Amino acid sequence: MRITIPAALAALITVLPIAAHAQTGVASVYSTHESGSRTASGIPLRDGALTAASKELPLRSHARVTNLRNHRSIIVRIIDRGPYIHGRIIDLTIAAARMLGVDGLAPVRVERI
Repeated sequence: MRITIPAALAALITVLPIAAHAQTGVASVYSTHESGSRTASGIPLRDGALTAASKELPLRSHARVTNLRNHRSIIVRIIDRGPYIHGRIIDLTIAAARMLGVDGLAPVRVERI
């Protein structure tokens, strides 16, 4: 059996955005004592960069991270894997954490953009 789709419906389907990856959980702050050490993506880790580590999101992708306590939001680049502690969904560099008002751990929403 062959199914045909009206042209107007087919056009609508092609312009609808694919649902973005989004999750809510705990963010933590990470850094290295050896600034510039290589990450999983090969990009050096810089505490002053707006970057993060995620087990779920693709390397070199971007994500909007929103602090659910104060509603501050920033965009970070995913350059590393982690966090490896149960219950945490993203590790933020020091600069990213400061911009979000995160000091240690914080509840966040992470959306791939």
